[in-house]
Amino acid sequence: MSNTQKPVYGGQAVVEGVMFGGKHHYVTAVRRKDHSVEYFHLPRKANPAYSFYKKIPLLRGIISIIEASANGSKHLTFSTERYDVDPKDDSVINEKEGSKLSMYLGVAAIGVLSFLFGKFIFTLVPVFLAVLTKPIFPTDIEQVLVEGFFKLLLLLSYIYFVSLTPLIKRVFQYHGAEHKVINTFEAGKKLTIENVQAHSRLHYRCGSSFILFTVIVGVFVYMLVPTTPLWLRVVDRIALIPVVLGIAFEVLQLTNKVRNVPLLKYLGLPGLWLQLLTTKEPDNDQVEVAILSFQELLHMEDETMKENNNTEEIV
Repeated sequence: MSNTQKPVYGGQAVVEGVMFGGKHHYVTAVRRKDHSVEYFHLPRKANPAYSFYKKIPLLRGIISIIEASANGSKHLTFSTERYDVDPKDDSVINEKEGSKLSMYLGVAAIGVLSFLFGKFIFTLVPVFLAVLTKPIFPTDIEQVLVEGFFKLLLLLSYIYFVSLTPLIKRVFQYHGAEHKVINTFEAGKKLTIENVQAHSRLHYRCGSSFILFTVIVGVFVYMLVPTTPLWLRVVDRIALIPVVLGIAFEVLQLTNKVRNVPLLKYLGLPGLWLQLLTTKEPDNDQVEVAILSFQELLHMEDETMKENNNTEEIV
């Protein structure tokens, strides 16, 4: 089966585990303290409004980002609550959970707000740093380029320093395992630890690439608006966040589509270079967790398809 015929699956590394998402389900597998693997299942509810907006270029990127932030936060919360707790002590977790519905809604809201807050900081701090260099770089073009430089420096510095912590380093290893599983699946290979480890930890359709593309796209978009006065520059940057995110998402999709086309495949290289920081080579145990998560998702997707087909036959 060719790559274009295969369903498209996405994923996310969590603490001591991996989340994968399909058309109907999200599944996370987490390695517990006793080395067992626990799963977290979340249905992907059909939303007519989302489905409609996801067909509109630029706007579909914003919807996808919000959805990914909300769902990803739920799975990340699940993993952080359980990875270092022995299963025999799960009663402690259950006592803290309370209402799962309210918890998930709260986590989803926090996830979206955290993303937006981070994006505001990441967008505005480089503006004020660039203004300090105005005596040296006074023109609009120079200011936009300097701003882009500071934004890239801020991004790389943040990723590098957080990667030095043992916990984040392991998350980055699971990120690599996630990519390896997707690459193995898309190559049509059997999901064994040996096969998965033989594939690349980099992938064109990665969120890390998306983040870098927001920096690159931002430079070109900001060329269209003035850099003075400062208050207008700040307002423009905030107002243009959805535009930058929307275009960057389309660039990400484009680079994934042309990744096997000579010359055009190099468009995605900057994103892959950044993934050298955001992914690490996983060990076999981490790859096993990623495989189990993906296989569980495939199983649930298959079961849902069978149920839908049976329903259609009855009708």
